[in-house]
Amino acid sequence: MKQSILSKDGVSYVVPFILITSCFALWGFANDIANPMVKAFSKIFRMSATDGALVQVAFYGGYFAMAFPAAMFIRRYSYKAGVLVGLGLYALGAFMFYPAKMTGEYYPFLIAYFILTCGLSFLETSSNPYILSMGTEETATRRLNLAQSFNPMGSLLGMYVAMNFIQAKLNPLDTASRADLTPAEFEAVKEYDLSVLIGPYLAIGLVILAMFLLILFWRMPKNGDKNHNIDFVPTLRRIFAMPHYREGVIAQFFYVGVQIMCWTFIIQYGTRVLMADGMAEQAAEVTSQQYNILAMIIFCCSRFICTFLLRYVNTGRLLTVLAIVGGLLVVGVIGLQNIYGLYCLVGVSACMSLMFPTIYGIALTGLGDDAKFGAAGLIMAILGGSVLPPFQAAIIDQVELLGMPAVNVSFILPFVCFVVIAIYGHRTFLRSKGQLGG
Repeated sequence: MKQSILSKDGVSYVVPFILITSCFALWGFANDIANPMVKAFSKIFRMSATDGALVQVAFYGGYFAMAFPAAMFIRRYSYKAGVLVGLGLYALGAFMFYPAKMTGEYYPFLIAYFILTCGLSFLETSSNPYILSMGTEETATRRLNLAQSFNPMGSLLGMYVAMNFIQAKLNPLDTASRADLTPAEFEAVKEYDLSVLIGPYLAIGLVILAMFLLILFWRMPKNGDKNHNIDFVPTLRRIFAMPHYREGVIAQFFYVGVQIMCWTFIIQYGTRVLMADGMAEQAAEVTSQQYNILAMIIFCCSRFICTFLLRYVNTGRLLTVLAIVGGLLVVGVIGLQNIYGLYCLVGVSACMSLMFPTIYGIALTGLGDDAKFGAAGLIMAILGGSVLPPFQAAIIDQVELLGMPAVNVSFILPFVCFVVIAIYGHRTFLRSKGQLGG
């Protein structure tokens, strides 16, 4: 089984697969240490949830800005070169947290996040199709799902570090108490909190630097790097003429949006529920992050289970079922105003586990060497994680809407996302049965 997935024409790709799969875990760490920082920065700088959500705008804006430049770079050079540039920018962005902290201002952190995620854009634009190329096209989606199964392991570590080395170590003053601080007291608390916040980023910068050197000196396969011509506009016309690709980009936009919204605002949702039961704010935030970690554990387990199920169940059908169940759970998140709503929000992660790599694999099917630009379009779709969370944050800032907590109402946006994904899954199923063109 392993030989058929990680080999082609008698060539084994096991070691390169392991090295590139390690990068999946590393960008998972970056993604999920960042989600709780929306709440952390809001407290540290005494900002609204909408201002704090600029973290996600900068973070996922970097993905959007660099996706096609990354595609042109790897088309001109190689997947390996793209991975190295990605790791280099990742490390640079992480190290920039130190000068950002020295300024004591919020916006330099956004610049650091943007540079870091320009690196992640290079990394994902290179690594996803690189994994797809490490074997036969028939096993490509399974192979990508296997590699993506290690992404939530990095995410779990990011969540754990955020909870234990940032959230739990910040000054315990709650939001209301921070608003009453004198300017001198505020600066002292902010200085301490920023010193806590940057530590994990400096540490991961060193890890990324080590991974950069390892891949630099390891002999990596050059498959998929035969065509170095950059026919940008004709290639875009060619790939966007394919319905399964064009619709895949749209579905990916909404998938990334729903993932980031559910994993970012579980902190606000859980904090409201737990504080209503009498828990202090900081304890409620840390406990909410524990629920977020539980959600990621469920996500990780579900990824392996769904990867196994893909051997027996049609990809489009499974994607449709998971999107429908995810939508129903979000209805519970909206309608329930107690711990059961939080349980529903945790359960949503089981439904999301399959979606990113499966949409990715479906969309890139049959693109051949155009997969490099196709991958860039799908990475640009990560913009959903930048565009949608601020809208949800703006709803949350209303405090109460329609006689309900605004944080509950805000989850109407994730519900809409699941509807879009269910439609794409169903259309994919129809195509596989020859009942739909494209």
